[in-house]
Amino acid sequence: MHLTEKSVLLELISRCSSLRVFKQIQTQLISRDVIRDDIVINKVVTFLGKSADFASYSCVILHSIRSVLSSFPYNTLLSSYAVCDKPRVTILVYRAFVSNGFSPDMFTFPPVFKACGKFSGIGEGKQIHGIVTKMGFSDDIYVQNSLVHLYGVCGDSGYACKVFDQMPVRDVVSWTGIITGFTRTGLYKEALDTFSRMNVEPNLATYVCALVSSGRVGCLSLGQRIHGLILKRASLISLETGNALIDMYVKCDQLSDAMRVFGELQKKDKVSWNSMISGLVQCKRPNEAIELFSRMQTSSGIKPDGHILTSVLSACASSGAVDYGRWVHEYVVSAGIKWDTYIGTAIVDMYAKCGCIETSLEIFKGIRSKNVSTWNALLGGLAIHGHGHESLQYFEEMVDLGFKPNQVTFLAVLNACCHTGLVDEGRKYFHKMKTRKYNLSPKLEHYGCLIDLLCRAGLIDEALDLVKAMPVKPDVRICGAILSACKSRGTLIELPKEILDSFLEMEFEDSGVYVLLSNIFAANKRWDDVSRIRRLMKVRGISKVPGSSAIEKFMA
Repeated sequence: MHLTEKSVLLELISRCSSLRVFKQIQTQLISRDVIRDDIVINKVVTFLGKSADFASYSCVILHSIRSVLSSFPYNTLLSSYAVCDKPRVTILVYRAFVSNGFSPDMFTFPPVFKACGKFSGIGEGKQIHGIVTKMGFSDDIYVQNSLVHLYGVCGDSGYACKVFDQMPVRDVVSWTGIITGFTRTGLYKEALDTFSRMNVEPNLATYVCALVSSGRVGCLSLGQRIHGLILKRASLISLETGNALIDMYVKCDQLSDAMRVFGELQKKDKVSWNSMISGLVQCKRPNEAIELFSRMQTSSGIKPDGHILTSVLSACASSGAVDYGRWVHEYVVSAGIKWDTYIGTAIVDMYAKCGCIETSLEIFKGIRSKNVSTWNALLGGLAIHGHGHESLQYFEEMVDLGFKPNQVTFLAVLNACCHTGLVDEGRKYFHKMKTRKYNLSPKLEHYGCLIDLLCRAGLIDEALDLVKAMPVKPDVRICGAILSACKSRGTLIELPKEILDSFLEMEFEDSGVYVLLSNIFAANKRWDDVSRIRRLMKVRGISKVPGSSAIEKFMA
């Protein structure tokens, strides 16, 4: 065969994208007896690796010429299929290769384990791990690294640690694999402990995982140190590390630092914008979140996805910006954004918190796939707008449909009882959450709701008994509820010393609670306690804000 003819066939294979056309080219390769040529084989393997749809045919071709093949074409195909959109095909092809006589080597298994990790195939991975051990490849560092990665991404930290601990030599890929596994499974402290033990230079992926874990556990000092290390190495300054830094600072309540990093990013993607917008929402600055989203719309050229719009809807819910929220709702519909449970829940929550209960109910009923958060959004919105009876009715419907309430659910129900004055129902649901059926421990917020409800009903003694039985110290809401109830009665109820002391130990930002407590003591001529409160206010730099009228602003 002339060299020019061979070159033409190779060029045709390079440009080929259809299996039907490739079979025609293959006929020419066979007729000219070049199908077994090394250069041709490499071109053929490159084509077959383009799509998982070619996997079955690749097994047929390689089997037909197996006598002249090394392991390289087999391993190349496995590597190609491991990164495709159907990674499970990799396992099927591997098994077909082996059944056709292929003998795997140490380069065969890393792509196979990588594919298992992509589709969370830990069962298949463990089976092949056993084969690796029998064949004597379990001491190879590349195989070990791929096993650490597999078990890490599949959430089996125990097996990942077992492989990692048995490695005689570890490189940066080994350390990053185990740290990544811990981070993905929520074992953030373990990730940081492992990061601190690293005896090799971390890479970009290591730093990103360490920053994520630092943010989740609130370890600001480590996050700042990593930030400093990144700034010293130009190769580490990237969009990925920038996004991780924003996330870390947001999680550590350092919003100004997050904004500075965000502003310094030369290039921003959807993750950058969403991290900053959601961070502003988390830090109770919803108006700024909406303003930043508007900036993104006008200046970045980035089209918002479901994650960003969910954050914006949360901002609208927090700020009561129902018109802007309605615009986001219309945008979701007009842009054809996938209407998943998260978007649906965010829209229900936005309308409910903004007082558009009928619209919220209409959207809620139209969501096909609801979860507990969807129900919580509706229950909470009904509760805060005084629809207590309806909230309880929907709670019972939720339970009847098989949804298991969580602590947020019961907080919404208790809020419904509190806003509607349903004392008996409040007691019932508070005790119900502790039963074996739900096995939920009330948090401070749940105690606060029930105590507030009891105080509003004039049941101060019962409220005080509940305060004494609490496993945690009371907060501002509980303190204010009890003191307001005492004041409304007109006489001082003899507060138990431990409760009074806990009130006085609290550092309130608002002077109102101090004033309430001081007035109650003054009305009963307990001047020593009045002086004590005034000293506390002075030491803590709190002054009573004088009364004023908004009219003054216009009359000045």
